[in-house]
Amino acid sequence: MAKQPDSTEQPSAESLDETQARLKNGTKGAPTPSRAAQEAARKRPLVPNDRKEAAKQARAKAAESREKARVGMAMGDERYLPMRDRGPQKKYVRDYVDARFSIGEVLIPVMFAVIVLTFIPSPEVQYAGILALWAFFVIAVIDVVILGFILNKKLSAKFGADKVERVRWYAAMRALQLRPLRLPKPQVKRGQYPS
Repeated sequence: MAKQPDSTEQPSAESLDETQARLKNGTKGAPTPSRAAQEAARKRPLVPNDRKEAAKQARAKAAESREKARVGMAMGDERYLPMRDRGPQKKYVRDYVDARFSIGEVLIPVMFAVIVLTFIPSPEVQYAGILALWAFFVIAVIDVVILGFILNKKLSAKFGADKVERVRWYAAMRALQLRPLRLPKPQVKRGQYPS
């Protein structure tokens, strides 16, 4: 039967070199803190003492992160873009739409002008304004349909026909917005088409 080790045996003494190395590294020199002391040092209160200050700091931090996200989205940073705006194809579409002049860009000012015309008491002027608005709207729709065909062709040539996403609606919605109101902000100048 094997002999059981005696629990009162002293551990083997360390050599002089080992002791000097341990002291040089500074791994010991203070008593090990008790478990209760270590846990108390790690504990943080669930509710801070000054709730108003904590709420103020949380609001400031949230406002800072929202502002950072807003600026990042406006500049077209992929990390801050919503899912519908991400990817190289969507960037290509944005750049292409921003490089060209679309009829739909001036749709909102034309609508505003027609609303002003409706205040003129002449039925002929009101009728002409509404007719002009519908004609302009039809032209804008034809423009975005043509834009969709052009973009599908260009995306097929650039990314491959089997990898083209459905971007017609995305391109149309961007083309119908006023250029200064588009998000992400236009990154190219007029006429600076993507390659």
